[in-house]
Amino acid sequence: MHDLRTYDYAIVRVVPRVERGEFVNAGIILSCDVERILQARIELDEAALLALNAGVDLELVRSTLATIPAICAGGADAGAIGKLSARERFHWLVSPKSTIVQTSPVHTGQCNDLHAALEHLMNKMIRR
Repeated sequence: MHDLRTYDYAIVRVVPRVERGEFVNAGIILSCDVERILQARIELDEAALLALNAGVDLELVRSTLATIPAICAGGADAGAIGKLSARERFHWLVSPKSTIVQTSPVHTGQCNDLHAALEHLMNKMIRR
């Protein structure tokens, strides 16, 4: 049996009209310092988003969401932010923003299998 690993995660939200505060959960960002893991999984329910705002710019939302896994991966493809440490990238991603793509407060969990934990969070928080 593996030792429990502590991880941090935040839910990625799409807020089509910031002034209304309504949102659709669109993904999870998960970080574990011990395992040196920073990854994101994004699955946007576009129908749910369009139900909140039929005029939302889907291309803007898609391109913004696509940057999150790239930033998690780091490296040159993530621009200047990709040069930061994984922990610094995590904090940058989850910092409060007032844009169309935001994150929840950071939560903490423990598990034996980080990939299974990410899948569990996707099933519980994102998928309908």
